[in-house]
This record gives sequence, C-alpha cells and structure tokens, in this order.
Amino acid sequence: MSEPAVPPEPRPSPEPLARRAGALAARATRQMETEHAWFRELSADDRSWVSLVAQAGISALLTWYDDGARPGPPPGQIFAGAPRSLASTISLAQALDLSRTAVTTVEEAVPELVGPEEETALREAVLRYSRDLAFAAAGVYALAAEQRGGWDARLESLVVHAVVRGEADDTLASRAAELGWEDVSDVAVVVGRLPDGESRAALSTLRDAARRIGREALTAAQGPRLICVLGGSTDPVEDAAGLTAAFGAGPVVVGPRVPHLFAAGRSARAALSGMDAAPAWATAPRPVAADELLPERALLGENPARRMLVDRVYVPLRDHPSALLDTVQAYLDNGMVLEATARLLFLHPNTVRYRLRKVAETVGLDPHDARDAWVLQVALALGRITRRG
Repeated sequence: MSEPAVPPEPRPSPEPLARRAGALAARATRQMETEHAWFRELSADDRSWVSLVAQAGISALLTWYDDGARPGPPPGQIFAGAPRSLASTISLAQALDLSRTAVTTVEEAVPELVGPEEETALREAVLRYSRDLAFAAAGVYALAAEQRGGWDARLESLVVHAVVRGEADDTLASRAAELGWEDVSDVAVVVGRLPDGESRAALSTLRDAARRIGREALTAAQGPRLICVLGGSTDPVEDAAGLTAAFGAGPVVVGPRVPHLFAAGRSARAALSGMDAAPAWATAPRPVAADELLPERALLGENPARRMLVDRVYVPLRDHPSALLDTVQAYLDNGMVLEATARLLFLHPNTVRYRLRKVAETVGLDPHDARDAWVLQVALALGRITRRG
C-alpha cells in the first residue's frame, strides 16, 4: 500500500503567498472581463463586489496553503463579505465562472509563486480548494433560494388574501409586481378543500400542477380551504381539471375568468360562495364553475347570484315574442309532461315542443333536463318575486 500524502509543513517564507492575492485578483478580474460578457454588463458597484469576492477567494486559498494546507475542508467563507443582493445579481452558474477563473489564475501562476519542489503540492492544494469552493458557492445560493422562497411564499399569501378581500389597491399592485404578476391576464380563482397533511406541501403541489399545464398560479391556505389564483387561463374550468388532484376531497369550484389580477376579487367571491353552496348539488362535477351553482348560491341569499339568474334566464324568456316564459312555466308546473302542458295552454304538442327548443336556444337551458329544469324553476321564481323590468 502506498503511504498517504503528507501535507506540506507551514511555509517559513519571509513573504507569505497571501501577499500576492491582490495582484492575482487583479489578473483574475482582467480575465473575467475578457472571457465573460455577463461580467462586463454588471454595474460598476457589482463588478467591484465580484472582484472583492475573487480576491477573498484567492487570499483564502493562499493563506490556507501558507498555513500548511491542513487536512479538513479548506476555508469556504469567501462569499461572506458580499451583500446578499449579489446572489440575485449573478446566477450560480456565473458564480461558478467567477470561482473557476480565480482558481485558474492561481493555477497558472504556480511557477511564479513557488519553486519547482513545491509546484506539485500547491497544484494539489488548488485542486482541493476548487472543489470546496464550488460546494461553498452552491451552499450560498441554496440558502439564498430558501430564504427567497420563504419570503415569496409569505408575499404570495398576502396577495391571495388581498384578492379574496377585494383589495385592488397600490399595495396589491406592488406585491403583484414583485411576484411577476403585473402583466398576467386571464385570471380565475379556484377553491377547494385543503388536503390532509402539512399545508406548505399542498401549496407546493398545487403550484407544480399549475406549472405542468403551463399556467401561472398564486396559492394560499385559508382555514380548511385551498385557494389558487390561476393566471393565463382562457378556459379556467378545463385548466382546473388538471389541478383537482392537488385539492382535498369534496368540491372544487372555479370562479369566472376576469381580465387581470385586480379584478380577481369578483372571481374569488363567486368561487367562495360556490364552495359554500356546492353541497346542495350532490352530483356536481369536479371541478364545477361557480356560475353553474347560481341556484344554490341564490338559496344562500347571495344577491349577485340572484341578479344573474334573473338577468340571464327570466328576463330573456319574459321578453321573447313567442311567450316562452308562460310555456316553460306551465311545462315545469305540470311535471315536465308535454301533453298536459299542451292541454293547459290550448296548444298543439308540436307547438310546445318548438317553444321548449326556443327556450334552450335562448338561455342555454334544456327544460327536459332535470338539472336545467331546476335552474329554470329557481330563476323564474326569483324573477316573479323581483318583478324586474
């Protein structure tokens, strides 16, 4: 067996290598300017900080070697003196470019720094140091990402709760801009139950699901509910179908699409109201549009739902020239029996059939379908109560 390598003794040189760090750092900076376009594009302050980091790395390497390159990890705190903002200014790949250039500069200068008898030892030390320097850079960026992720999660939660409260103000605009949502259009709010387990995992799962279908998403937990503000969605119900696995058991309700985040309060109110009303429709699809739950929301006393039912169903039927309102009301009152309706109205059954088809064409509800008949019944009742128009 070969004997383990013995690290060199501390160098008794009257001029420690660490004193050469400044000159080597200047050389490394010139090399970065030549090799890396991203370095040339930095501001003067940021270039200065990057140069100082390079000098700190070279100085730490040479000081460690001067002290004997003792076993154990080399000093890796060369990024400690840099401002936290530097991690957001240059990427991890660029930080590794910086580290590689600094280490290469020292490696190329080995013949200038030591005599031939020490070149091998110094090169081995540089190799060890470069490995640990890469790990140190990765650690700094991992910590920065973790801290940034925690801050973004809190900011995201604040934005979602502001949307739920309908606070479309300058504060929301500022926070949305920080999250990159200032230009996101086609927004809808999706609400379901929070699954069992830790809420952060559920929020992360929901964001990942939105990313897989190519949509932007802001998520938050509100009590037992999981809320998702979906962006870039031209068909929110279809998109929500790709998210249902991230929600807990029970209904998943999709608010109407609105043009941008600052109008999302309307979508949130509809989705939350629909969530409260959804248990009344035992066979509701999952997900279900909040507008499909208008009768149930109206039963809860929600005025916007009542107005929409009257405006979308009662008023068009009332104003139609073919007496559609009286025909469909008679049909519903007679248990959806065509012949009984025709006798009551003194009409031929084919005339009743024609008018019922016109009802479906006019308001998009088929009187022969049990669910649509229920919606019609509630809408007509509300219309007669309010006597609009």
